[in-house]
Amino acid sequence: MPSFDASRMLSFDLETTSANPAEARIVTSALVRIDGSSLTSTEELADPGVDIPAKAAAVHGITTQKARAEGRPHDEVLAETVAAIRRGWSDGLTLIVFNAPYDLTVLRTLTGDFTVDGPVYDPLVVDRAKDRYRKGKRNLGVLSEFYGVRLDNAHEATADATAAARIAWKQVRMWPELAQMSYDELMEYQAVQYYECQMDLKAYFESEGRDVSDFSLSWPMAG
Repeated sequence: MPSFDASRMLSFDLETTSANPAEARIVTSALVRIDGSSLTSTEELADPGVDIPAKAAAVHGITTQKARAEGRPHDEVLAETVAAIRRGWSDGLTLIVFNAPYDLTVLRTLTGDFTVDGPVYDPLVVDRAKDRYRKGKRNLGVLSEFYGVRLDNAHEATADATAAARIAWKQVRMWPELAQMSYDELMEYQAVQYYECQMDLKAYFESEGRDVSDFSLSWPMAG
């Protein structure tokens, strides 16, 4: 059975208009393809067709004006992104997505029919699974520092995708059993670990009196 090979990855990241995947539209889409010694990257700027909120622009640095002036049509970027992901899977690459339930749910919401038809590796889920009780935040910047990898420009899609791939590479060397799992075993492991971590987080939020009515327990896409 095929298993995860950290020398053959397609790392993916979106910058969007919203932190809510049910309403987000693409601003930038980046794909970093690692195949042996070959590394290629592409990043597309999209005109999301809606105003980019100031809060989102403050994160990724792209304003409504810039996206309208320089961005390609949103649905073209969306279609090309999905096609590139499917090519990666067809070529036997593992899709690397940091916090997969966000980015992949965005794709499903926007297309209406996106499905996960190949292996996904989520460095955030693996980090939580392998070191569940470590204190502190676990955003990409913190994990890049923890694993000793370079993050050139946080919240720039290509830089984020590249850092996620570097973290995955480091994780497989720290925990070589990850590379010994079949794709099906690796996917099941991440889904179970995500569910368990989310259940713990949900219980904590409930104890704080917070609303958990839309809390998702599904990986790699929100249920």
